[in-house]
Amino acid sequence: MVKLIALYKQPEDKNAFDEHYKNVHTPITKKIPGLRKMEVTKIVGSPTGESEYYLLCEMYYDDYDALKRAMKTEESKASAKDLMSFAGNLVTMMIGEEIE
Repeated sequence: MVKLIALYKQPEDKNAFDEHYKNVHTPITKKIPGLRKMEVTKIVGSPTGESEYYLLCEMYYDDYDALKRAMKTEESKASAKDLMSFAGNLVTMMIGEEIE
């Protein structure tokens, strides 16, 4: 499987971020064709104490071609537009491939 990973830094207003992420962004993102699974992890710290990161989202696709097809859809474009509107300065996006 291939996953699109979104790693978010600490937002200034955590309550507003959480509200938007849960009630607006997640429902938009879950509509992306080909998305197999979406896992969200709230970062609670690091081995050395606090973390500069707040949230990790992993979005799973069958393979890289499925991810590329998904990224061309209107649903994906809507998700990206929403992401930039509320967290563009907080997020780093990556693509990873699971190793067995």
